[in-house]
Amino acid sequence: MTRLIAPFVALALLATAGCEETISDPPYLAAWSEPEIVRAEDPRAPPNARPGSCWGRDVTPAVLETVTEQIMVQPPEVLADGTVISPGIFRTEQQQRIVKERRETWFETPCPHIWTEEFTASVQRALKVRGLFFGTVTGIHDTRTRAAIRRYQKAGGLDSVILSLESARRLGLVAVEREE
Repeated sequence: MTRLIAPFVALALLATAGCEETISDPPYLAAWSEPEIVRAEDPRAPPNARPGSCWGRDVTPAVLETVTEQIMVQPPEVLADGTVISPGIFRTEQQQRIVKERRETWFETPCPHIWTEEFTASVQRALKVRGLFFGTVTGIHDTRTRAAIRRYQKAGGLDSVILSLESARRLGLVAVEREE
């Protein structure tokens, strides 16, 4: 019996040996696709974008709820003593209502030429010390990095895998511009 189980245990150990820590957080799954960064010169950029700047976009879909109501078609027939002769007749209606409107938010982001291997490694380290980046610091802008960026920004209300310039400043990765 032990001889039969041992190969299966060894096979299971080999299968999991090269695996890194898995993450069940839904933003990690949503980070698979590479989001688009738009330069200010692009016609799709937000109006009044500063020349040379880069922009990300966060689209929050509308939230709908389905409401079910019972509408009385025919009232019940009831005698004076409370005896029900015939019950009421009802019809079920369902309606969808918008609970929260769709929202599109544009935000400034570091341009692609800023995203060197060193910058990416700095982002990973900054998010790792905050408990948001899981894995080894590699300097590669991969799905784990995008998922960690989303987790960091979501607390501030921005649900995006694109690092906003404001988030980069809060992480200490981009200089804060001084008012003159």
